Amino acid sequence: MISRTSPPPALLAATRRRFLTVTGAAAALALSGALPGIASASAATAASRLPADPFTLGVASGDPLPDGVVLWTRLAPDPLAPFGGMDQRDHRVDWEVAADERFRHIVRRGTTTVRAQFSHTAHVDVRGLRPWREYFYRFRAGGFISPVGRTKTAPSRDQLVPRLSLAFASCQAIWEGWYTAHRDLAARAHDVVLFLGDYIYEFGIDRGIRPTDGDERNTRESVTLDDYRQRYAAYKLDTDLQAAHASAPWIVVFDDHEVVDNWADLSAGSAPADEFLVRRANAFRAYWEHMPLRAPQFPEGPDMRLHRRLRYGRLAEISMLDTRQYRDDQANGDGTKPPNDATADPARSILGFPQERWLLDGLTASRSRWNILGHQTAITLLDTVSGPDVAVPMDTWDGYSASRDRLLGGIAERGIQNVVSLAGDLHRNIAGDLALDFADPASRVVATEFVGTSITSALDGEDLDAGGRVLLDENPHMRFGNFQRGYVSCEITPDLWRSDFRVCDRVTVPNGTVSSRTVLAVENGVPAVQQA
Repeated sequence: MISRTSPPPALLAATRRRFLTVTGAAAALALSGALPGIASASAATAASRLPADPFTLGVASGDPLPDGVVLWTRLAPDPLAPFGGMDQRDHRVDWEVAADERFRHIVRRGTTTVRAQFSHTAHVDVRGLRPWREYFYRFRAGGFISPVGRTKTAPSRDQLVPRLSLAFASCQAIWEGWYTAHRDLAARAHDVVLFLGDYIYEFGIDRGIRPTDGDERNTRESVTLDDYRQRYAAYKLDTDLQAAHASAPWIVVFDDHEVVDNWADLSAGSAPADEFLVRRANAFRAYWEHMPLRAPQFPEGPDMRLHRRLRYGRLAEISMLDTRQYRDDQANGDGTKPPNDATADPARSILGFPQERWLLDGLTASRSRWNILGHQTAITLLDTVSGPDVAVPMDTWDGYSASRDRLLGGIAERGIQNVVSLAGDLHRNIAGDLALDFADPASRVVATEFVGTSITSALDGEDLDAGGRVLLDENPHMRFGNFQRGYVSCEITPDLWRSDFRVCDRVTVPNGTVSSRTVLAVENGVPAVQQA
């Protein structure tokens, strides 16, 4: 049994040569955990009572394995106050895992230390659990007991389970709506949830539909470590989001807004690289602190290894990708532009060449029935203008078409079957076929893509807006489009994949309703989207 809250000393001592070269003393501060404005924690560990309930941000679990799962919580009796209302001492937290919701059959328990320098967050890597089992967990600290969370381990490596229930979601700008979709997601008790980016939005807001949107802390941009920590706390206070986390284990990746809009490797608009890398280190640190991630994902300054692979026995293997940290800067000054030599340049990559190789080699070696890509944005061609002209987003795989060609071509050349891409970012639902040549209607289809809409970003939306109609008209490989808010609930069996597009009638009111807009399917061995 392993109980680890803070990253190992080797990670804290790690130094990235480029980071130190560019940023000097600021980098050393970020790597040490002693960023400007953050006081050093006392070496003492406290076990005394706390003045108020510290579990205000709920609980979460993540990255399930056949024998284990990560359990997360944060002690924050006053979550929007500096340090969450905690003192600067480390504290002990007890945890329990049970086979039943009433904790009559406890199978694992332990005590972990939550450290002030990591916002008193717990990342307990529990091992010794049984494969493909439902468990319940909770924490105790300072005389208080946390809410109970439900989690589930992955199947054993060679197990072919008859069914996997998987949800995926993204883009939850809190000031643009209520988390009605999360409420529905929580009620369906999936086996696993993928969150594909834009968990928070870093920029300050000047409008909003929630009563607290005018709070000064929400109207300023997140730049410092304290800023990002406060932003996560503001989001995690939402009870529907807490319920979604408590309902199932999550597997997470970031997109751009966890740092800053449309960043790419060292580039973030006009910001000097040294300043941006310090900001990126702040953002990565706060992200790790607030997500159910293991110690290997702990950032080393502005570096964070998020691409990873999780296996669900012989039914499914999930490759989580990072299309932000290693990409070349957007071509043609970003925006939506005609494709040209820059977007097709084979020297450019959205994943970085090492991650491209890691992905294709992993897909080739997979022995699972379904090969899932969990990532940030659409692989498919997105021609956004009517008529013979073509204009595509520079920030999606369209801006890196050589990367797309290498991926889809590699899938075809290596005979990889049942590849399903799951993405977000676009604030709209899209489903379609991934072909080797999107300009040729007869081109071979080698994979399937489902792009999920946003939880709230872009307000209520509508069934099909003008932009969505253009996409369907101009991109014949696209089979479905929708511009409402929601998420996608998937049922995966050895023979069939079903994607249920769950949409909200409204998110600008707290009592909206959720319904199924459509259910689309993909058959084993046939990479073509069809109506279920």
